[in-house]
Amino acid sequence: MLDLLNRRFLFVGGKGGVGKTTIAAALASMGAEQGKSCLIVSTDPAHSLGDIFSRPIGSREMPLAANLVGLEIDPETETNRFIDAVKRNMRRLVRPELYREIDRQMELARDAPGAAEAALLERVAELMAEGLDRYDLVVFDTAPTGHTLRLLSLPEVMAAWSDGMLAHHERSRHFASLLAKLGARKPNGDELASIDHEPERRSGDSASQIRALLLARRRKFHRARRLLLDDTLSAFLLVLIPERLPILESRKALRMLRRFDIPVAAMVINRLLPRDVEGEFFNRRREQEAEYLREIEHTFAAIRRYRIPLLERDIHDFASVCRISRLLADELRRSSGLP
Repeated sequence: MLDLLNRRFLFVGGKGGVGKTTIAAALASMGAEQGKSCLIVSTDPAHSLGDIFSRPIGSREMPLAANLVGLEIDPETETNRFIDAVKRNMRRLVRPELYREIDRQMELARDAPGAAEAALLERVAELMAEGLDRYDLVVFDTAPTGHTLRLLSLPEVMAAWSDGMLAHHERSRHFASLLAKLGARKPNGDELASIDHEPERRSGDSASQIRALLLARRRKFHRARRLLLDDTLSAFLLVLIPERLPILESRKALRMLRRFDIPVAAMVINRLLPRDVEGEFFNRRREQEAEYLREIEHTFAAIRRYRIPLLERDIHDFASVCRISRLLADELRRSSGLP
């Protein structure tokens, strides 16, 4: 049990509707009960974290229980925050007559494909960096698998983008320097280069500021990537139910996570039929469930698997979250050979 909860970051994912939020809440509650300071973060646009705890959570950290704090990341809010920050930075670095064009371009970028994912990743990267200092455990309740896999692959993509921008800017600076030595007028094509020749600006070396911004962004994504790949700090948990589509999606997710070297610590098989229910309907369902469980055992043989039964009522408050937490703790003990 301690092996799993001793990680600093847990990402809980799977197909929509299989109980990711419930399992994420149970893990965070279990850590809090052990005395760890825990943060549970929902990155799913269709937030259900507040519904499970029967209280509004929102984009500010909300105390949920002793040692347990919740947070819901809103992609639209994060996108607006990200775009506004870029606007502020660029306004410091270009001529005033370019402000309107910057605003126009950034408004177009606000709705561009990938903008919300990039802003969401930026927030996740910040929370991971902050979490190392402020919390013993951060549990991310992620969006359905496809979204999550794009999110986890973005550090690599964004780091490459930042490296490309730095290289482009270095070439622009070199070209501008050569023109200056030749006595030529400042270039008109590259505004990132032209700001090197604005003596009236009071912000100091604007080129150095651009480089510092790009380097800071690259470090942020590189650090998030390192944390994700460190299996002593981070792990991904797949949640599924014994049905065909969740099994297929989990198989795809596992292949993709391994492709990006994301460590998968365990799998939670959720909503198993109780053994004591009777009747023809339940017997048929149990037969089908047994077939899928055998497939799960075979397909995911290399991953630790924990089983959680279907409960008679929905998870709708902290008491029911704690019940799932106890069931999961029993499974972790059983698999570890502990009493």
